[in-house]
Amino acid sequence: MDAQAWRMLFEGAWVTAWISAVSISIGVILGLGLALLRLARIPVLDQLLATWISLARATPMVTLALFVFIGLAAVNLGVSRETAAILTLTINTSAFNAEIWRSAFAGFSREQKEAALACGMTPSLMFRRIMLPQMVVSSMPGLVNEMSSLVKSTPAIAIIGLVDLTRVTNRIAAVTYEPLPPILAAAVIYMVLIALLVRLQALAERRARRLAM
Repeated sequence: MDAQAWRMLFEGAWVTAWISAVSISIGVILGLGLALLRLARIPVLDQLLATWISLARATPMVTLALFVFIGLAAVNLGVSRETAAILTLTINTSAFNAEIWRSAFAGFSREQKEAALACGMTPSLMFRRIMLPQMVVSSMPGLVNEMSSLVKSTPAIAIIGLVDLTRVTNRIAAVTYEPLPPILAAAVIYMVLIALLVRLQALAERRARRLAM
């Protein structure tokens, strides 16, 4: 591959990286919010959220991307391809993250809650000081696994015309008639992105463990 092909690959990798980073950041926070709302056990709201989460998890990423991009345009709420991609990835990952957070909350022992309240802590203070750090530690492997899955799912958003790493790879292969070099290069770039996520997980988990002590 020539220099222009490499430049195109890195530009596509940048698009994949920043869209994934934004979607992951919003998805983790939104997933926590959804989990807390479900744990509140408000009858009708809990049923609606459970249905929403199930649908978001079950819908293929390609279908969801088309629904977001074309559906919003159909109701005069058209957004850019980048925004549609972020919305698609965020909807998907927040649903999975909600269940990961909810599982982490379920693992918090009743004895710790009773001890914290007996010491005079308010429920909100108990959540911030005791529960949340432990939830972060216990949920970190699941969250990072979901983040890695999200990065590997980003090729699906090329269906709406976003020029990400996968779409650039296809363009280079179509022009050069040599698909193997750009595919191998793209595979290495995806592996590097996922390796960075794993490294960040180790650092975040170490910090969370210190805060939970």
